Amino acid sequence: MRFLVRRNICCRRRNREHLMSVDLKRGETLPIHINMTFPSLPCDVASIDAIDLSGKHEVDLDTNIWKLRLNSHGHIIGTKYLSDLVEKQHTTRNHDDKEHHDGSAKKPHKFSFDKDAENMINKVKKALENGEGCRVYGVLDVQRVAGNFHISVHALNIYVAQMIFGGAKHVNVSHMIHDLSFGPKYPGLHNPLDDTVRILHDTSGTFKYYIKIVPTEYRYISKEVLPTNQFSVSEYFSPMNEFDRTWPAVYFLYDLSPITVTIKEECRSFLHFITRLSAVLGGTFALTGMLDRWMYRLIKALTTPSARGAYR
Repeated sequence: MRFLVRRNICCRRRNREHLMSVDLKRGETLPIHINMTFPSLPCDVASIDAIDLSGKHEVDLDTNIWKLRLNSHGHIIGTKYLSDLVEKQHTTRNHDDKEHHDGSAKKPHKFSFDKDAENMINKVKKALENGEGCRVYGVLDVQRVAGNFHISVHALNIYVAQMIFGGAKHVNVSHMIHDLSFGPKYPGLHNPLDDTVRILHDTSGTFKYYIKIVPTEYRYISKEVLPTNQFSVSEYFSPMNEFDRTWPAVYFLYDLSPITVTIKEECRSFLHFITRLSAVLGGTFALTGMLDRWMYRLIKALTTPSARGAYR
């Protein structure tokens, strides 16, 4: 019984062992958990685009994304659900999305400002005047290949965007990242982009976050396995200038590492507990022995001269 009690006490302190191996996963999806706030971008113009390296376009992506309208004080005033992603035609690995609005600027579109378009323009202008923002949260399920997703006004027709903002330099993509992860969390995991705040004043531009995803398996002491991902990130900001034909956006460009990290929880054995206890006891006895010898020599050194003086 005492053995079991000591064993349980010992197992409260668990070690984590890190192992590395080649990632052999194929044909799985990559979950992307998003929770961001855009304090200066109304929900009616904010769009999410997802593009992978292969250039494959899937219309019916399994996405669950919500957009929450926020007032100037950050309070929720409305909810909008996105059933699918706005997808663009990309055939190269160019993640800058320059072709999207460059092509729109070079090739005239047959677009008439009908009543619905005018109502939409007036609605967004009013939202901008009232200082409305947007909170975007949910989960994207994308293919396990390199790609990017970005939040911008790219879903708008170029002429509609021009009518609303009066130019790309007036699109404010200031944002706060409350949570960005690529799978469930495990004990000790830290996502480097959580609680990131980037606010722009009197300027605009494009934010790019370059993310390296490391596939991870966390093995609990109960033998339960949690597949997830951890990542590292670097960022770059490109300010807008007068001659830019692109529109501001927030890009998340990700790539996957070919190495999988396995984290195993291990309980220290009872033998390890005995070994440490023996080391502590041995050290205690050795220290007390040294103190005893020092005290003996000190007392002897102090008392011996006085004894000789008394004898004389």
